[in-house]
Amino acid sequence: MTKPLYAPLIALITLATASLVVPHQSSAQADGEKLSDEPVLLELFTSQGCSSCPPADRLAQKLDREGELIVISRPVDYWDRLGWKDTFASPANTSLQRTYAQRGLAGYNGVYTPQTVVDGLLGEVGSNEDKIRRFAAEAARAKRAAIRILKTKGGNFGVGLGGTTKQRAELMLIGVSRSETVAIGRGENGGRQITYTNVLVGEKRIATWNGGKASHPIDRSALNIRGADRYALVLREQGGGRVLSARWID
Repeated sequence: MTKPLYAPLIALITLATASLVVPHQSSAQADGEKLSDEPVLLELFTSQGCSSCPPADRLAQKLDREGELIVISRPVDYWDRLGWKDTFASPANTSLQRTYAQRGLAGYNGVYTPQTVVDGLLGEVGSNEDKIRRFAAEAARAKRAAIRILKTKGGNFGVGLGGTTKQRAELMLIGVSRSETVAIGRGENGGRQITYTNVLVGEKRIATWNGGKASHPIDRSALNIRGADRYALVLREQGGGRVLSARWID
């Protein structure tokens, strides 16, 4: 069996600096070896005003419970005109989905709901479980970067990055609400109660990255996004590019 791209994470944390040393690139990486054990990010573009979305919302809950994929729901606002304003919709989610479509996704491209985007590379109808699982496996084989997180004294975190990228990337801190059940009063889903999983409620940039080894401390005070009870780190190429790595902060 081929060894992973990185040796086990070597973390050297000091109380003063909370610095974290990430694994060095191995000769195997230069030969094109991929990281296949890194989590894959699924972003579900959904809406409370979309009658086709509830099956995708249920699938998101199922995949999240399995614990192998990072599932984030990104409600969009362009169906608000149908008689019900999505209580979690964000213009930023709509903008990201449009950026993906303009750049072009493999699979089922376009701006629609429900849409699941896999690592910013592959798009599919959000309720198509077979294809989403297959795309996630493909994305896992394409990994070339990793995030490692180590909790330090006082509840702070050391974050290590390693790998390669063709363009500058951003390390984003994403806050989500693990579960939200909404009673929808009007529109296509009027009269229904629908549960949403890992609903994005805010995000902020932590750092930029150009490849290689890097480390960043995150103070626990940064985990203050209003309405969030769970946080993830996402390493994404700038301008709505591919997702290089993602990991929950446990």
